[in-house]
Amino acid sequence: MDNPLEPSHSQLPVPPSPTEITAEALLDRYAQGERDFRNVQLVGGNLSQQDLCGANFRQAVLRGCNFSEAKLVGANFREAKLADTNFYQANLFLSNFIGADLTEASLVEANLSEAGMRSVNLIRTNLSRAILREANLNEATFDHAVLPHANLTEASLIRAKMLGVAMPHAILDHANLTSALMNGIGLQDATLVEALLSGATLEGANLQGADLSRAKMTGSHLVNVNLSKANLRGTNLTWSTLRGSNLRGATLYRTKLCWTNLSGADLTDAVMINAKLDYANLRHTDVQGTVLPDGYTR
Repeated sequence: MDNPLEPSHSQLPVPPSPTEITAEALLDRYAQGERDFRNVQLVGGNLSQQDLCGANFRQAVLRGCNFSEAKLVGANFREAKLADTNFYQANLFLSNFIGADLTEASLVEANLSEAGMRSVNLIRTNLSRAILREANLNEATFDHAVLPHANLTEASLIRAKMLGVAMPHAILDHANLTSALMNGIGLQDATLVEALLSGATLEGANLQGADLSRAKMTGSHLVNVNLSKANLRGTNLTWSTLRGSNLRGATLYRTKLCWTNLSGADLTDAVMINAKLDYANLRHTDVQGTVLPDGYTR
């Protein structure tokens, strides 16, 4: 028997159907002072180089639209459908993309500084050279996205899902990647100075030549990771797993590795002066040519 206190399916609110609009009509209404374009539908429209600052596109359907070089400061795209949309060099400072779908979109060289992007879908999205300084990307999904040379300084990516992401030379200094899922990520020559990666999972990741100096990585999962020639100076890897990882030629000066699992790791030619190895697991670890904490080489 149905609970009389609960609404029946027929009584549940039905989301409004998208309202179709043309690019010309949208621009005319914006020029007349209107800013509310919630739930509109404009597929494949050309809005490049237009000034649409402060426009409200919440839950709008804008798939395949061209916003290249547009001014969209403070625009609201919350829960909008933006798959395959072009935001090349768009100014999206302080914009709202919470829960939006940006699958396979182009955000090349876009300015997304301080944008709200929690739970955004960025699967296979192109963010090459995008600026995401101080952006909120908590719980965002980046699977197979590309972010070479992207700037994510001080961005928050707590519990972000970043499987198979390519972001060589990216800047993640002071970024918060706590508990992020980053298996197979490519961060070659990236900088993560003083980044927070505690509890992060980076199995099979490529961090060759990356700068992780003074990063906090306690309890992180780094099985079979490539950290050759990486800078881990002063990094805290206590209680982490580096089983089978490649640390050839890495800088581990004053690195904290207490209770860390380094079994089967390759530390050939690594520099570990003053590193902390209390209770670390070094079974089957290759230390040929390694400069050990006491300054001696084996």
